Amino acid sequence: MRLFKSETTKTITFIVISSICLLLSLVNSINNYLHFNLSWVAILLCGLPIIKEACISLYKEFDIKADVLVSLALIASVIIGETFAAGEIAVIMTIGALLEDLTVQKAQSGIESLIKLTPQKARVIRNKQEVMIDADDIQIGDIIRVIAGEIIPADGIIIKGEASIDESIMNGESLPVDKTVGDDVLSGTINQYSTFDMRASKTSSDSSLKRMIRLVKEADADKAPIVSLTDRWATWIVVIALVSSIITYLFTHEILRSVTILVVFCPCALVLATPTAIMAGIGNATKYGMLIKGGDIIERLSKVKNIAFDKTGTLTYGKLSIVDYKSFCSEYSDEEFIKILASVEAHSEHPLGKAITSYYKEKNDNQLLEIEDFIVHPGKGITAVLNSKNILVGNLKIMKDKNININNKDIIKISQDFFKKGCTVIYLSIENKLIGYVALSDILRQESKSIINYIKSQNINPIMLTGDNEASASNIANKVFIDDVYSSLFPEDKMKIIKELESKNSPTCMIGDGVNDALALKYSSVGISMGAIGSDIAIEASDIALVSDDIKNIPYLLYLSKKTMKTIKLNVTFSLVLNFVAIILAMAGVLNPVVGALVHNLGSVFVIINSSKLLKTKNNIDLNNKTIYNFTNTNIKALNM
Repeated sequence: MRLFKSETTKTITFIVISSICLLLSLVNSINNYLHFNLSWVAILLCGLPIIKEACISLYKEFDIKADVLVSLALIASVIIGETFAAGEIAVIMTIGALLEDLTVQKAQSGIESLIKLTPQKARVIRNKQEVMIDADDIQIGDIIRVIAGEIIPADGIIIKGEASIDESIMNGESLPVDKTVGDDVLSGTINQYSTFDMRASKTSSDSSLKRMIRLVKEADADKAPIVSLTDRWATWIVVIALVSSIITYLFTHEILRSVTILVVFCPCALVLATPTAIMAGIGNATKYGMLIKGGDIIERLSKVKNIAFDKTGTLTYGKLSIVDYKSFCSEYSDEEFIKILASVEAHSEHPLGKAITSYYKEKNDNQLLEIEDFIVHPGKGITAVLNSKNILVGNLKIMKDKNININNKDIIKISQDFFKKGCTVIYLSIENKLIGYVALSDILRQESKSIINYIKSQNINPIMLTGDNEASASNIANKVFIDDVYSSLFPEDKMKIIKELESKNSPTCMIGDGVNDALALKYSSVGISMGAIGSDIAIEASDIALVSDDIKNIPYLLYLSKKTMKTIKLNVTFSLVLNFVAIILAMAGVLNPVVGALVHNLGSVFVIINSSKLLKTKNNIDLNNKTIYNFTNTNIKALNM
């Protein structure tokens, strides 16, 4: 019996009332205070819904579930006057259904959050006039103007102006991308600087963001629900119980024995076997900051053969930091150079500028220098004036375009070496003379290498799926020993790779933190999001959320899922053995219905106690194992749309 969320409160109320009535009925059977048997309250409140659902399943689909056997036991007990046994069975089964319902409730898909990212209005140029229209009314060929800070309303091509575009929603890339005339732009991405005009290449309804929304909506439909363990075996249990009951009656002609068989065969402990262990496992995970949103997720996690990692914000911290800086000019020391650069970048809103300024302020108490005439040139760099001297900040290409002398081979080699490591290099010139460079990169998490090592030790294949470029992806992959690496991916690329793995009967867990990971999180067997730094959409699209951004608990999560499944198997084995022993005793006439109900309740008690041990399980996994599961054949793949 599956309960709807809206009925949960009512069900709990029924269970409480029924339990009290059963207790009073037991007391009344001794003292005989009341002439009315209160066990009927439990039968009506908890038993009738079970019988009703069993009848519906049989009538509509002829689907034999555990409800059928429970209903037979209830009806048989009532017929022979054992109302207490019937009420007891009804309450226990309803508790089991409630526990199961609480463990399998899903979180919302995050559709509403995605829709909030969709622009409602667009600035369209018509008859040389700027007109505001609904974004849904955009047509192919419309000229759209996007000002700084706005979300791009449709896919298209820039026809006038330049800008820096935050594309993290699509590729997870931590750095904005400089765009100019002829470059493609995507809906949902953000224009950080300047104003540009673009020609729409797709309507709003066919845009990249809207397509992502549609795919996320379809994802839950594609993920088949896991049938409960009890219902998988229900058909055989019902057949065995009925045959045993009939045979016993034919040989003994005692209806009491036949009914007792149905009662003791009632799968109370079997129904509790899975949900109690699942709830204990989920409770244990919560203590370590891991929120598991459903019971079947643990079963799927225990079977994964691949774990796919996003790079930025997952294997790395997702924050840019300076890894090196140096002055080429004898007039300025390294510290003087970085002070000048930080003083200029203090006026910038660019992530690179913020990283440089933050780094300097953490290392130095000195005040920054006074900068004048600060100007951002999107896609080109920064110009400013310091003590009447002209300053230019930008990459190597911009320095060449401005005729800054960079013929020094060492300088060019530095750029190439850092690029291979996935770094971004920024140069500073004063009065057309190159002064120095600073290299920035996303920093690898300290625990990433140990986690990948542990995953490989469990015969699980780690994979990297990232929107970052090939050089950056390759650099991180080499450091953590990941064999299969896919770079330059958009959200649908990640989804396609996940779906391909799943189609090959290779269950995959996806770990990510951004909007661009939402599709992959949804289509994977298990999606895990970074709760502290992750986007709301990624968290809602995932099956498990890490409350902090600490991925070192991933190995324990894998261990806990397998331990939970072992506990379930032990619970089931004990429950079945107890049932069969009880049947033999019932056939022999040793057990009557009431005693039979109490005996199989011992199984329920064992199941609850055994499952509760999961709550005391501790994270004792040693990630400092010196055995390194190295990779021998790196497979770097770049997908470009």
